[in-house]
Amino acid sequence: MVTETPKRVDLALQGGGAHGALTWGVLDRILEDERLEIAAISGTSAGAMNAAVVADGLQRADRQRARQGLYEFWFAVSEAARFSPIQRSPWDRLIGNYSLDYSPSYLFFEKLTQLFHPAQLNPLGINPLRDLIARQVNFDEVNACRKVKIYVTATNVRTGQAHIFRQPNLSADAVMASACLPFMFNAVTIDGEAYWDGGYSGNPALYPLVDDESCRDLIVVQINPMTRQQPPTTAREILNRINEITFNSALIKELRSIHLLHQLIEAENLQLERFRAMRLHLIHAEREVEQLSASSKLNAEWSFLIRLRDQGYRWADEWLHAHYDDLGIRSSFDLGELFADAFRPPHPEEGLPTGDHR
Repeated sequence: MVTETPKRVDLALQGGGAHGALTWGVLDRILEDERLEIAAISGTSAGAMNAAVVADGLQRADRQRARQGLYEFWFAVSEAARFSPIQRSPWDRLIGNYSLDYSPSYLFFEKLTQLFHPAQLNPLGINPLRDLIARQVNFDEVNACRKVKIYVTATNVRTGQAHIFRQPNLSADAVMASACLPFMFNAVTIDGEAYWDGGYSGNPALYPLVDDESCRDLIVVQINPMTRQQPPTTAREILNRINEITFNSALIKELRSIHLLHQLIEAENLQLERFRAMRLHLIHAEREVEQLSASSKLNAEWSFLIRLRDQGYRWADEWLHAHYDDLGIRSSFDLGELFADAFRPPHPEEGLPTGDHR
C-alpha cells in the first residue's frame, strides 16, 4: 500500500494516428502507479483523444476506470477499422508487416487525396471517428473534471497559430479539430473559425503546462522520431520525413525556447523561480519508433494496437525504474544534448564558404 504523497506530473502527448496506442501504453503504466498523480495533460490529435478519455474516466470514478476507458476506446477504434477499405496487402499479413506501403487501397486513397479536396471526396462530411469519440467520451464529465486539466491543441487555418481548447469548452469537435489532417478531412469549424491538425502548430503545445505553477515536472511522451540515421531513398520516404520534421518543429521550438531561458537564468542569475524550478523529462524510444512505417499510422488492427500499447507500457516502465527518483528533484532530459549539433562549430577540415560575405 502506498503511503507516500504521490508525485505530481504534467504530461505532453504527441499525435500520430494509430501510433497513439504507444501513448495508451505509457498512460496505462502511469495510471497503474499510485506513486504518481497526473495534474494536467496537453495533447494533440491522438494525444488529445487519449487525454479526453483519461479525464472522463477519472471524473466518473478513478484511475482504474481511466485505464479501462483507454482500453475500450482503442478497441472501438480497431472495430471501426475492420470496415475500412484501407487494409494491409495479403503479403504483408503473411510476413507480419503492419505497414500499408504496398496496400493497393492505401496507395489509391493516397493518390486521391493529392488530386481532390476532401469536400469533393466526402461531400456529406461523414466522419466515423467523430461519432466514435462522441460515443466513447462523455465531454460533460471531461469539462466537469477537476482532477486533471486538459489542453487540446488545434491549428487556426486563418492565422496559422495554435489554439488551445480547455475545460469547460472541450468537445468532440475540439478533439476532431486537433486531429484534422487537411488532405483527409474538411477543416473543423468552431465558433466561426476553421481548424486543422494541431501538429502543425504544437505537437503538443507545452506553454500551457509551463505556465502551470502547481506542477513543475513535465513529461513529454514523444511518439514521432526526431532523428533518422539514414536519409530517405524514395519519394514516399522523402514525404514521410518532411511530415515528421514538420510535426516535430513546433515541439522543438518550444523546447529550444525553454533551453535558452534556462541558460539565460543561469548566466544572469535571474530569480525567475517559476522557470528555474521547471523539470523536463522525456519518455521515448527513438530506434523503435524509427522502424515504424509512416503509413502504419492508418493501421488500426487490434493486434497492431496491442503491440504498440505493450511497447509504450514498457517504455514507461523502464523510464520509471530509471528516473522516478528524479521527479521533484531534477530534469532527466538534457536539452543541451538535444541541441548540441545546432550549436556545434564547423570542423576546420570542413573549410569555410568562399566569396565575399561582408
